[in-house]
Amino acid sequence: MGRATGNRGGERWSRVTAWLMAAALAGLGSLTACRQDGVAPEPTAAPPSAEALRTAPSRWTTLEGFYSQQLDWSDCTGGGLGGMRCAALAVPIDYADPAGGMLRLAVARLAGKESTGSLVINPGGPGISGLASLAFVNGRMPMRLTDALDLVGFDPRGVGLSAPIDCLDNAELDRLEAFDADGSTAEGLAAAAAMWEEFALGCAEKTGPLLAHVDSVSAARDLDVLRAALGEEQLTYLGFSYGTYLGATYAALFPARVGRMVLDGGVDPKLTPFQENVEQAGGFESALRAYATYCLGLEECPLMGSVDEAMARIGAVLNQLRSRPPGVAGGRVMTANLAFSGVRVTLNSEESWPYLTDALVGMLEEENPGLLLELADVSSGRGPDGVYASNSVEALWAITCADGRGDPDPAAMRAEAEEIARAAPTVWRHFSWKALRCEAWPYPAAEPPASWAAKGAAPIVVIGTTNDPATPYVWSQRLADTLDSAVLVTREGEGHCGYLRGSTCVDPLVTEYLLDGVVPRDGSVCTP
Repeated sequence: MGRATGNRGGERWSRVTAWLMAAALAGLGSLTACRQDGVAPEPTAAPPSAEALRTAPSRWTTLEGFYSQQLDWSDCTGGGLGGMRCAALAVPIDYADPAGGMLRLAVARLAGKESTGSLVINPGGPGISGLASLAFVNGRMPMRLTDALDLVGFDPRGVGLSAPIDCLDNAELDRLEAFDADGSTAEGLAAAAAMWEEFALGCAEKTGPLLAHVDSVSAARDLDVLRAALGEEQLTYLGFSYGTYLGATYAALFPARVGRMVLDGGVDPKLTPFQENVEQAGGFESALRAYATYCLGLEECPLMGSVDEAMARIGAVLNQLRSRPPGVAGGRVMTANLAFSGVRVTLNSEESWPYLTDALVGMLEEENPGLLLELADVSSGRGPDGVYASNSVEALWAITCADGRGDPDPAAMRAEAEEIARAAPTVWRHFSWKALRCEAWPYPAAEPPASWAAKGAAPIVVIGTTNDPATPYVWSQRLADTLDSAVLVTREGEGHCGYLRGSTCVDPLVTEYLLDGVVPRDGSVCTP
């Protein structure tokens, strides 16, 4: 596969975005997602006001009331939702106090021609819209499956059209996305802490009390209310990346209600924040080495020498950007963090590696970081007009902080950074000092389930890809070991997640399981 030279010289953002949608790339950077970027659809009804969140009709005062609701489906409005039906699902803000207020989650459905039930899909993130992803997933699934099942997407609480988390304006988000954290000095740590404190205070001010309840346990409880509203005795579910964590949380809370569940790009639910950082850094380092090997085999590659020398060159560029970031069109500055965002978004699929080659040609040979900046904007959902198409960046970090915290002690963070650097000498800085992101969070982290084993659940299929950068393969292995009823399917190869990537092995196994209940053999290995 040669370089996509036709994309050089400032190809339009929308064209790059569309291509990355077709490649099902992940863009955001904690657990990330098998996701697509695009303009969020218009809501079928206005989001609830702050007053509506404080007061609720009498039926929304008990869990039984929420569980007994019926969804009122109507034609969806807004771009990308043609042919779908939309509804609003009422859920309590706080499951410990169902009478304390409610919110409505946006739900969309693509009806199967011969529907025998519903398949609920979560594309990951956290923070990615299930509505915006539904048409894309439908277009890649086998017709046999989409004829037989209703595909259901939803925006989890705080995401997209479901009482979206709001923290910063566009200019403030630009500063956050461009910020290069420097933990090597006390001044650098203080600057990073101040940046993330501004984020936390903005979330608290603009989002309000809902911010205390955007954790994954609450979202998993929402999934069970959705299951009931769909008229299903058990949940049939397909989760990608972070969606595997959400699915595992559901299974831990409601094991008897697990139907046919597929978790692709598994996340180890027992990960500590530090384990996540060091192992994900290693995953991206490995994926970048695979890219460098590919690039050096091209007739025209902006990298030279051995793979180690190519990696050193990329690392040197990132380091140089920290001290001398170049300006680009529109007054923006290409920082190391933006550059890595542009690199990262291409590492989730081999098909996107030519875009990285073009971006590096611009950066290294032409002193033009324009395409790399476009890729960074695709990663965050920032449009060429400077407007962020969704709240995915804010939701990512808000939900991450709601679920758990790292140790913000400077000595602990520096010791962790040293270990991350050993695992990922090229990209380590972009996975270090993350504990500061939640240090000023105004609410405590949610309690996880008491056990992750999900004893008594139906068979759960876990899919892991051997050189997955965002959710390293070892996470899928551990997830399968943790869940009592799980079987592991291994896809050998590159990229984030394994299903819907054209595998003649993975795709049929998943389809047969979801439709016919044929459980794959534990330890099945799929080669490219």
